[in-house]
Amino acid sequence: MVKYSEEFKVKVVQEYLSGPLGYILLAKKYSPLAESQLRRWVRAYKEFGKCGLTRKKKQYYSVQFKLDVLNFMKRTGASYQDTAIKFDMNNPNLIVTWNSKFLKEGIEGLEKSKGRPSMSKKPKITPVKQEKTMSREEQLERENELLRLEVAYLKKSKAFRENPDAYLEKHKQRWYSNSKKKDSE
Repeated sequence: MVKYSEEFKVKVVQEYLSGPLGYILLAKKYSPLAESQLRRWVRAYKEFGKCGLTRKKKQYYSVQFKLDVLNFMKRTGASYQDTAIKFDMNNPNLIVTWNSKFLKEGIEGLEKSKGRPSMSKKPKITPVKQEKTMSREEQLERENELLRLEVAYLKKSKAFRENPDAYLEKHKQRWYSNSKKKDSE
């Protein structure tokens, strides 16, 4: 979605109000501006003046207010734009969002706030994982495997300390030959 500056909106709306060009031609002139967007700007400008074209800072509406807006729209059959003007809102798309959330999720959809939830004061309690109980034989096998790994690591470390160039050359060749095998498949 393209966001337009307030100056651009005022310029286009005033050009529409003062000039011979209609919605369609102005929208084509300032492409990718949509004709429907231009209509909303002109309507908001006529109702609220320049303030109707400014982006409002984050404003939070209560669930009761949202329900009142949707109820008004349902009772009167007013359009989203008309409803927004009635409730001094310059963003009818907000009402569209509320309506779709209300139809999908009911009142709970209107209560949900957008964005990441605030951090709680309480630290998370992670459940302690119960370790799988091993038999004595399994414990000894595990310890044996760890000792084998430690010995292999120490041997490689010693070989590297004694002659780093030879060690690197040996492992470089092995890696290179392994990568050739994988590439050729």
